Amino acid sequence: MGFDERTSNVLPRRPRAAPGAVPPAAPRLPSKMSASRVSAWFGERQVLRTIDLEIPEKRVTAIIGPSGCGKSTFIRCLNRMHELVPGARLEGRVELDSHNIYDRAMDPVELRRRVGMVFQKPNPFPTMSIRDNVLSGLRLTSRLDSAAAAEIVERALRQAALWEEVKDTLERPGVSLSGGQQQRLCIARALAVDPEVLLMDEPCSALDPIATARIEDLLHELRLGYTIVIVTHNMQQATRVSDRTAFFLSGDLVEDGDTDQVFTAPRDQRTEDYITGKFG
Repeated sequence: MGFDERTSNVLPRRPRAAPGAVPPAAPRLPSKMSASRVSAWFGERQVLRTIDLEIPEKRVTAIIGPSGCGKSTFIRCLNRMHELVPGARLEGRVELDSHNIYDRAMDPVELRRRVGMVFQKPNPFPTMSIRDNVLSGLRLTSRLDSAAAAEIVERALRQAALWEEVKDTLERPGVSLSGGQQQRLCIARALAVDPEVLLMDEPCSALDPIATARIEDLLHELRLGYTIVIVTHNMQQATRVSDRTAFFLSGDLVEDGDTDQVFTAPRDQRTEDYITGKFG
């Protein structure tokens, strides 16, 4: 059997920069979202400390770091899901297109339409068909006629690379699909409401290598039209799918930059130690 990089546990070898060399800075991209001095708590426990991070438009930004470092909390702050947890609070500023998403005038429901979320474990609604799963978010915010609904279902499922597999069985329960198909269904559900940003919290951690490869291929296509932030514990995945990488450790943002720079010439020794497996 041939070697498959996708299933390897060894970090792919990349050319190392000469000692003291700094890779040339990548062209600065326009930001779709930004976090400025963001700190977050669950009750008295602080989980994020003064995070400053720019998220470029129509690029994939990977958030890496060991378990418990604040990765998932951070992306939940980007669409105000953090505030849904009893006792949770946040300080700082998060902007979408230069507008503060925590402003009182910002409707959280509308924000979560513009900034969608795909979770770690596939979670199609168990009592709904494939079709109704795709349309569920839209039906919360708008009325649909049958022609428009059919068009949206096909578009979203095509975007999620699932249409050809389910087009003849749209009335089957969403939970009847395989794990990888369920995750792509959840991506289609998020895309159906026409978001601008897609947050993905370890979307492949519960999937097998073949399903993971399908999701990664899908990310390469979606980056052309969407701003994507993906939390991943898999550093090989970060190198494969992302343009930018941010390394979190114990609630701090240690460094962020172009993915090639972070993995070949990290500026902080803690980043070097993490990506070479000295801890984590």
